[in-house]
Amino acid sequence: MPLNQPTWTAERIELLKNRFEAGLSCREIANDIGVSRNAVIGKLSRLNLTREKPPGTPRPARRDSVKGRPKSIPRLQYQLLRKLYAEPQPLADPEPISNDACCSLQELSEARCRWPIGNPGATDFRFCGITPVESLPYCLSHTRLAYRPGSRQRAARA
Repeated sequence: MPLNQPTWTAERIELLKNRFEAGLSCREIANDIGVSRNAVIGKLSRLNLTREKPPGTPRPARRDSVKGRPKSIPRLQYQLLRKLYAEPQPLADPEPISNDACCSLQELSEARCRWPIGNPGATDFRFCGITPVESLPYCLSHTRLAYRPGSRQRAARA
């Protein structure tokens, strides 16, 4: 088709309507007419042609509600943090965080708190190393420092 010709001629629109009424998919209609699937979808929308679903047709289930599928890690972390902050919070930790289990980058693993201590590049730079809270990267004390309730709202207002 030459470039100066319109995509939707009267003939193509008639073919579109006939194939749509016949129940063909947008992909099949596009292949028959010689346009893209998105062009078919757009033209159907502009012509207000829709396929009505019979009443009582259930909506498809959401993907994350499929039974047996684990919840996403961010959702699990959010739920864990909600539980953590639902507990009464002390005003301050009664004692400083113990640095007995400090480790280097080479010794760092999923089983150790990843809270950095010191300045990166300094010879005494290390990580906390205490056993972290399950599903989180930090120990309990550092988790409370890292995930403060309402910290996003305060930062947004500043």
